[in-house]
Amino acid sequence: MTASVPDVARLSPEALSDALRALEPRTAAVLVRRLVERRPQAECATWYGISSDAFSVLLLRSAVALAQQLGQPARPPESPEEATAWERMLAMAVEKDTAPVPVPLAPVAWLCRRVQALGPEVEAALEKAAQADADSPGRAREEWLRRLAVAALLALTAWLYWSRPPEPEPRPERRMRSPERR
Repeated sequence: MTASVPDVARLSPEALSDALRALEPRTAAVLVRRLVERRPQAECATWYGISSDAFSVLLLRSAVALAQQLGQPARPPESPEEATAWERMLAMAVEKDTAPVPVPLAPVAWLCRRVQALGPEVEAALEKAAQADADSPGRAREEWLRRLAVAALLALTAWLYWSRPPEPEPRPERRMRSPERR
């Protein structure tokens, strides 16, 4: 029995949001900036201070990671030539729905198009999840523990400062005798 692959067209904004939040922060940020916020590739590349081609590399890697996170049949490119072609094709597929993509890249391209189509809904789901995290009791406990740790460090620093031994008396300066007086 094979595991079922979720249909990209049926993925909800919440499912996409959860998958984005499960990725590494930079990987998720690339996808959010390019697909969820629907910013042009050139603007994204400028934001990261890299060339458009270098951003295409980030976009492909991030999109493959998202597809794998969602259980899609996605694989990274197998050669540098394939990677270069896929980077260009994915960038074009995000810009234009009718852009051709090779069969192994198709699930990744479809997923990118789905994320882009649901951009505002995914963004709202991301904000809702972030707010739920901020309001959670665990987050409040974590914040109090962080404050307690800072207070303990300050108290320890103050105690070490005030309990240090007194400074030694400076040694009197020795005068050098001139060679004639010896």
